[in-house]
Amino acid sequence: MQIVTSHENTDFDGLASMLGAAKLYPNAIPVLPQRLNRNLRDFLALYWDELPFVRREDMPRGRIRLMTLVDTQSIPSLKGLSADTYVRFVDHHPPERKLEDRMSFHSGDVGSTTALLVDQICQTHVSVSPVEATLLLLGIYEDTGSLSYPSTRPMDARCAAWLLEQGANLGVVNEFLHRPLTEDQRQLYQKLLEAAEFHEFAGQTVVVATAKATGYLEEISTLAHKLRDLYEPAGLFLIVDLEVRIQLVGRSSSEAIDVAEIARQFGGGGHRKAAAALVRDQTLSETREQLLEVLEKLIQPALTVRELMSYGVHTLAPDTSVREAEEMMRRYGHEGFPVVGEDGKLLGVLTRREIDKALQYQRGDAPIKNYMHKGGIAVAPSDPVEYLQEVMMEHNVGQVPVVEGPEIVGIVTRTDLIKLWSKPRRPSRADEMATRVREALPSEIFNLVLQASQLAKEMGYSLYFVGGFVRDLLLGKPHLDLDLVVEGDAIALAKRLSSVVGGRVHSHDRFGTAKLIFDGKDTVVPFVDFITARREFYEYSTALPQVERSSIKQDLYRRDFTINTMAISLDEDSFGQLLDYYGGERDLEEGLIRVLHNLSFIEDPIRMLRAARLEQRLGFRIEEMTEDLISDALEWLDRVGGERIRQELNVVFQEEEPAKPLRRLAELGVLRQISPILAWDASLEEQLADYPAALVYWQSLPAERQLAAPSRYPTLVTTYLALVSLRAAGDEVQALARRLKLSKDDAHVLVEANELDSALSALANAELRPSDIVRLLTPYLDDVVFICWLASEDELIKRRLELYHKEWAYVEPLIDGDELKTMGLPPGPQYAVILNALRDARLDGKIKTVDEERAMVRQMMAHGSTDARRGA
Repeated sequence: MQIVTSHENTDFDGLASMLGAAKLYPNAIPVLPQRLNRNLRDFLALYWDELPFVRREDMPRGRIRLMTLVDTQSIPSLKGLSADTYVRFVDHHPPERKLEDRMSFHSGDVGSTTALLVDQICQTHVSVSPVEATLLLLGIYEDTGSLSYPSTRPMDARCAAWLLEQGANLGVVNEFLHRPLTEDQRQLYQKLLEAAEFHEFAGQTVVVATAKATGYLEEISTLAHKLRDLYEPAGLFLIVDLEVRIQLVGRSSSEAIDVAEIARQFGGGGHRKAAAALVRDQTLSETREQLLEVLEKLIQPALTVRELMSYGVHTLAPDTSVREAEEMMRRYGHEGFPVVGEDGKLLGVLTRREIDKALQYQRGDAPIKNYMHKGGIAVAPSDPVEYLQEVMMEHNVGQVPVVEGPEIVGIVTRTDLIKLWSKPRRPSRADEMATRVREALPSEIFNLVLQASQLAKEMGYSLYFVGGFVRDLLLGKPHLDLDLVVEGDAIALAKRLSSVVGGRVHSHDRFGTAKLIFDGKDTVVPFVDFITARREFYEYSTALPQVERSSIKQDLYRRDFTINTMAISLDEDSFGQLLDYYGGERDLEEGLIRVLHNLSFIEDPIRMLRAARLEQRLGFRIEEMTEDLISDALEWLDRVGGERIRQELNVVFQEEEPAKPLRRLAELGVLRQISPILAWDASLEEQLADYPAALVYWQSLPAERQLAAPSRYPTLVTTYLALVSLRAAGDEVQALARRLKLSKDDAHVLVEANELDSALSALANAELRPSDIVRLLTPYLDDVVFICWLASEDELIKRRLELYHKEWAYVEPLIDGDELKTMGLPPGPQYAVILNALRDARLDGKIKTVDEERAMVRQMMAHGSTDARRGA
């Protein structure tokens, strides 16, 4: 037997979830809990015949093979349950128990368990009646406050819309969500209103209300909902003396307040947002005092200013002119600055609004102290975000300095808060990420990282993994290309670490970077990069950036794509903490390549090539707006130096499947923007796919001829450039070589390949002799011949190029200049004529032996011939 059930005193989300599970698992019997809220009893009394529920006492007897528990993780006591029963939990709350054998847990990013099931119902095209749709909508609306609670997710809204399309009745939903209170409930509600106390814990407003009730009173939870809607606190606790026991009911709308954990201190339980407990052998006053002590202990800020702030704040002196301040705002992109005195004391805050007003009245030379917000407008790193919001609203500023002791350590902005709203709050994953790092790195490298972290701490620095390592670690594809960002002096840290572990340091002072290089043969990684956290300024598009030291947050903002903006803290007290200020993990989960701002491709157009390369390597897609930005910025590629483009093309061709990014770059118009002759099509793709095997075949020369073969063959990228050059005019090929700043050798390959391809049609003449072919091909490098062979689709031409490469190019006369001299021929230009004539005769099969060669020479001397063709 299979059954579906939920928790006692279940609500509409529990009841609706039971219905949803029954629709998905039609062989399962939906068994009602023994105790139901009054609203549920009234709803079932009206619509019982339209619904599939079975009362507990009517449940068939027999062994329960599979039990689906919805909106709860507590296993009820039921006849038929055994150790062999498989339990499937379906709950929108996080796991609260360790899963044993024969258990599974199903959840998702939703505000109601009902939505989890309705989403599956919709996807599997299971039909629902209007009554069923109404009950399912009641479940979603009750747990999401009619889609208004902060815990509401897009799936809740989508499922609600779908249920309305199926005929859900909003009139019925409103009737049962807003039932009038009974007389006893009204009396208790009034008492709770009068006794309500407001407390602050870690920046969270908590309402605690106590009251006595006479006789049995059910559904105190209904009063909790009404009081929460009235006061809108972060947490609400009702303590009701029911004569024989005390009922504690808790509700929370904040991640900082876990009412289930609080209820457990009183022997109760529930979920993070809703919980209850029955308290015995205590008075109302004792329970209240104990609750306040528990709240003081357990409520911690869900989010502090430290997690939002930017370090490395820029400050202004009070005598700075308005015009100078405006220039600083323009350069750094800030909307405000702290103003400090000579002693470093905070004097006030200057915002863009004051600057604009002063400039409007031609007061550019006036000191900013005349216009700033005066006073110590500041927060501390440990302050909760709620307090930050109060400061911003009270002073009407969008930038608030962060002060620790006497020192300004950073700034937090209105934009930081907006970004906080736009992404769901995730629980800390420091332990998970620390484990991933430990498992991904060989012990030698992990210990090196720990040493670097300890030295950084001693130097007052913070250390982070950043970029591709973090991205690929989250994708489950870790590598050992390690970038360590230092909030401090990366060069100094690398040198300090080198003095401890060995290795040599190669540094770049302008960018504050250092490479710790290990020369030993047994080293796991040859080097580790250390980078000073910095911000960059571009004086003009494609220019090398100007650099200054900054915070990790600003360092991450200068990077190319959101999926490369994540960092992992390596500090001892926060080891493994994932820093994701710009939605990188979200885009990683959704498979998106997204830039951080609209000017990204204008600042550095090379990012267009990187976008296509990453997209194809990871199997992602370029986000729609980002693709539009590429299209809009294509012309900026014209300003990029050829060396940078060539380097990035080399990286593209080092990909495991370079055809994919090249095809995408052609679709985006990037290749044609670099040069009109750059293209990508099926023919080029096939030719380059054949390149590795073709090159091996081409190089498979007989051993005695290896010394005569070229020591260098074209790389894959040079081969590609040469192949596209075969389709272009000579002046276009030369323009491409200049555009990409190709080396002299590579440019020569392109030009020669273009010239030779124009002459190859002659090889299709079946009457052509081997000597004619050798004379045609001899001026060209062997790698040029290889490229033309790779590109040709004519079998006769390919065969003749192959014969030239493997045999004919190595044919030489058996006699040489010394023998010609012994035959009485004085040295001179005629030697070359005679030797070439001998080679041609051997190629064409006219002579084979040394005697035949001597006879031919004597014949040429007798005729006084200097024409090789006539002499032969």
